[in-house]
Amino acid sequence: MKTVVLSFLIVFASFVGAKAQGDAPVLTFATESHNFGDIPQGKPVTVEFKFTNTGKADLILANVKPSCGCTTPEWPQEPIAPGETAVIKATFNAANAGPFNKAITVTSNATEGTKRIFIKGMVIAAPTNDGVPQKEPSMVKP
Repeated sequence: MKTVVLSFLIVFASFVGAKAQGDAPVLTFATESHNFGDIPQGKPVTVEFKFTNTGKADLILANVKPSCGCTTPEWPQEPIAPGETAVIKATFNAANAGPFNKAITVTSNATEGTKRIFIKGMVIAAPTNDGVPQKEPSMVKP
């Protein structure tokens, strides 16, 4: 009898878990990465990552955290209803010359919990007074 009750509880729990997951919000990005290409040093650039809640419950973005202080995200604070679309803006400050590849971690109540989106590109050094672009330190030969 204990085995039958235990089996019933296991089946019931898995059914409830599957039902709850099926009713959860789902965070679906149109694209999960953006390449800015070449950008001038000292000129911040911004990209909008469009996403849709493809689940069946309200999506709440709890936090959007960049991998460093050179990127500033903006995201909706209100719940996103099923089927609605919104954007996360990411602004990169382009202060340092050279290549960059940055991650932004999105924490939400979606089925995955956390998801990462990415920005990358190449910051071209600002010209010096003589008009010649500065070289990044790793490119200067002794």
